[in-house]
This record gives sequence, structure tokens and C-alpha cells, in this order.
Amino acid sequence: MVTLGVDLASQPKRTATCLIRFDRGSARVESLSLGATDAELHELFGRADKIGIDAPFGWPAPFTRAVAAYSAGTVWPSTDVPRLRFRRTDEVAREKLRRWPLSVSTDLIAVTAMRAVRLLAEAAATGESIDRSGGGRFVEVYPAVALHVWGFPSRGYKRARGAAVRTRLVSDLAEQTKDWLTLSEEDWARCTASDDMLDALVAALVARAAAIGRCEPIPPEDRELAREEGWIALPQAGSLNQLA
Repeated sequence: MVTLGVDLASQPKRTATCLIRFDRGSARVESLSLGATDAELHELFGRADKIGIDAPFGWPAPFTRAVAAYSAGTVWPSTDVPRLRFRRTDEVAREKLRRWPLSVSTDLIAVTAMRAVRLLAEAAATGESIDRSGGGRFVEVYPAVALHVWGFPSRGYKRARGAAVRTRLVSDLAEQTKDWLTLSEEDWARCTASDDMLDALVAALVARAAAIGRCEPIPPEDRELAREEGWIALPQAGSLNQLA
């Protein structure tokens, strides 16, 4: 199995990708890069069995209905603002992480989400079956919550100010996966230097977890909403060393 992790940004410059091949109890990173264009992403999509993208696959259902109603007739529903800001999957992720993910309706992550859904729509136009709840090849991931579940720091590792935390995180990740995950020294150094590349690596690992049933199942009462809003794949506790 080949999994692809994409740390998506609104522009190619900050978009990182990681391709991992799993085979007979081991895994090897085949490529790790930064600066992926839409065309390069589609080429990578064609090489992967499961694709984890760090970006929302949809918007809160109450938000989309409110905007549609307002556009059609200057009507605004009496819905609590938090329900307009956050999806059901964001609420579930918050229960794990003890903090809210960025709001796809009110934060700048919306711009990244627009790129994500455009990529999904383009894949669908070629005949790809898109299931926003993660049932197809594409699955929504959130590296911070995966790191938290696996026992690593999930905050304070971003950008230059997070270099010290990121260095320890990468060292601990390398130690915990040394028996089955192979990266070159150069690729480990790239993850230490760039939180985007680190997140792409984690996204590829979560894609594997989703593919082999090592993520928390979507509650039956949330499945229909997940197919509309998207759903963050949450790895099970202790699943990291079950991925090979």
C-alpha cells in the first residue's frame, strides 16, 4: 500500500507532501517535498492508495444553509454562532485535543479549504468517487490531534519559534518508529526544519491508519452529516506502531 500525506496550504509554496510505501511489516518514505502545485498533487494522487489531506473537506451544515437562505431571500436563521463556526467533526476533535480546530467558516483556513474542495472536485470530474467522510481514497486529517493521540506534543512546534519543540518531537517520532519506518537522514532533517513537512509525514501515517481500520469509527448518528461536512480521521490510541 502507498499512502500520501498532504499538508495543504492556500498556495503551493507552503504545501508539503509525503509518499510512504508499506510492504510486509515495514514502511519507507519514497518522497518528501515542499511546494506542490495542483498539477503535482494530482500526479501524486494517481500514485497513492489512500490520501490524507490536512484541510477541511466541507463547511458546517448550519452555515451553508444560512448563507444559502440569506442569498435567496435576505433571511438569517436564529442559529447559535458556534454552530455556524464549527462542524460536528470539529467538536469531536476538540474533545480529544482540548482546544478548537480552526473554523472553516470564520478563519483563514477557509482559503485552504477552497483549494482542497477544488482538488476534490477536479478528481471527481475524472470519475473518482469522493466520500467526504473518508470512505474513499481521500480522507481529511488533522496532524495536531494525531500527534496528541500518539503521545507527542501537539502545540508549540510550528514555525521558527517552535524549532526546539519540533526537534524533540521528530527525535521521539524517529525513536518510536525505528523498527518499521525508514526515512533518510536528510528527510528527518527536513521534518526538523519544516513543520509543513512534518505534518505531511504525519498525514501520510494517518492515511494508513484510516486505510487499515485504526481510526475511531464515525458514530452512526453523525455519518450523514460527515458525508456533507467532512470528517477528521482520528487515529486510535496506541495505533502508531500498528501501522506497518
